[in-house]
Parts: sequence; structure tokens; C-alpha cells
Amino acid sequence: MTRRDMLLAALVATMWGFNFVVIDWGMRGIPPLFFVAVRFAVVALAVVFVPRPVASWKTIVGVGLFMSLGQFALLYTSIALGLQPGIAALLLQAQVVLTIVVAALALRERPNRMQTIGVLVGTVGLGVVALGRGGDAPAIAVVMCLLAALSWAIGNVISRKAGPVAPAKRFGALSLTVWSSLVVPLPALALSALIEGPDAIAAGIAVFGWRPLVSTLYTAGLCTLVGYAIFNALLARNRSASVVPWVLLAPVVAMISAALLLAQIPNGWEIIGGVVLVGGVFIANAPVRRGAGRGPGGTAQAQVPPRTRPSERTAITPMPQPASPRSGTS
Repeated sequence: MTRRDMLLAALVATMWGFNFVVIDWGMRGIPPLFFVAVRFAVVALAVVFVPRPVASWKTIVGVGLFMSLGQFALLYTSIALGLQPGIAALLLQAQVVLTIVVAALALRERPNRMQTIGVLVGTVGLGVVALGRGGDAPAIAVVMCLLAALSWAIGNVISRKAGPVAPAKRFGALSLTVWSSLVVPLPALALSALIEGPDAIAAGIAVFGWRPLVSTLYTAGLCTLVGYAIFNALLARNRSASVVPWVLLAPVVAMISAALLLAQIPNGWEIIGGVVLVGGVFIANAPVRRGAGRGPGGTAQAQVPPRTRPSERTAITPMPQPASPRSGTS
């Protein structure tokens, strides 16, 4: 990667990490499911400018239901229940190891050695974070965040099962992200009315001022549209093995931002567990060299990007956004 691309990768990771703090900051007083409906209604407006990806509606709907609706409905609710944004960003990285497990069960895809090690290490990290909460967040909030990661993982596998999805010309995987967002607003609004109640929605609309508006524009505009446009451009110019590890900065940015702006300091166990979890994610995404790095003639063998090998197509980009097959997924 060039220095410019490395700076762009760091910028995207920073935007995605800060995203969690912005969600928490803007959602105060707004029902979480209603807030999800508003966010994706804004994202869906981009279908006017982004052509439909060459994918079946079954794939588009599946991606929308699990990667967007399921993931973010559960994530927003977990934050509303008291889960710190930094810890939420950390726990959401479990989608990487969960995707490998779900793919093994649903698609009979056998994980390679590095993925297996990554799953084990990541599971240990999750256990440390969960057990070391120190009473800072309700257990239900932790569970819901992990279910958000599971929903993302299921969406990844749905996309993987559908096979290669040809992206719309010039828009890359952003086209699938935008079009799948059409699935979210109405179901999210219906769930909000059913679970949170019409009165809560009315109260949320009444207090929907500049803070939730700025939060929505940041999460929908910068994080989803601009962030994915930059990330897809990076993947087009570089190997995924060079781009993906930069996204591991996102939970670090989220935790630092929450500590500085919200005075939410993770305890020692959460930090230790987070380091172990991110380590497991990094291992699961690590490229594997064939033939011990040597070709038949003893010359150095070119390293194959993980997404080109069937056994590694479930090494997922660890990001807090709806993903797509182009970025390793989802």
C-alpha cells in the first residue's frame, strides 16, 4: 500500500470507530429501533444515484435483513440498554469468528488452521470481556450485542452462499450496501411500533433535534456511503490482506473516543479480553502461504489473497457497517 492509501485506510477505520460514540450521543431520548429506521431511510435515498447490483432480490433482501436490520437493531438496542460504545465496537468484532463457525455448519466449509486458531483465541477474548464487565453494563446488553454480531455473521454466509455478486459499474460493493438498505426502514419502524410503542415514537419525533440529525448524517452519510466508497477503492487498488487489518483500529478508536468524550473507561478485564479478541480476529484474517512460501523451484511463491481461496472466503472484514461480498463478506 502507498502512504496515501494507508492514510485513507486509517481514516476509514477512524470514522467507523467514532461511529459508535456518535450513535450513543445522538440516540439519547430517541427509541433505538426508530433511530435505525431513520438511519437506513437516509441511506436508502442513495438508490437514486447508485444502480442496482447484479444480484438476485433474494440476496439483496437477505443481506438487508441480517447485515443491516438484524445487526443494527440489536446493536442500537444494546447501546440504549447501557452498553458502552467502545465495548460494543469490540464485541461486534465477534462477527468474524462467528462467520467462520456459521459457514462451517451451514455451508460445510472447513476452516483452515489459522481460522480455527483465530476462532479459539477470539472466543477466549469474548469470555474475558463478558466475565469482566464489572457490572458496567447489563448482561442483556452484552448478549444483544453478540446477537448483533451473529446476525451479521448469518448475513455474511447468505451472501457467500449466493456466490459472487457482480457489483454495479463504478460503485463496487457500495451498490449492494445501498440497495439492501431498502429492506430496513419499514420493518424497523414496525418493530419500533410493536416493541417500543407509538407513544415512544411520538416522543422521539418530538425531541428529534440537531443532535440526532447530525448523528444520522454522520452514520448514514460519512460512515456508510463515504466510508464504503473509500474502502472499496482501497480494495480495488490493494490486496485485501493489506487493507483488512487496518479496520482493527475501529474498536480502538471507539474505546479511546468513549473514554475521552463520554468518560467511559473500560476496566482491566475488558481491555485484556478486547486485546485477545482483536488478536483472534487478526489471526482469522491472516493470509496463509502455500508450500511454506516456496514454489517448486525453490523460488519465493506469490502470496494468494485470502478471498481467492474457497476455504478462506469467510475471513470477514471486521467493521461496524453492513458489509458486502467485495469486502470479504458480507
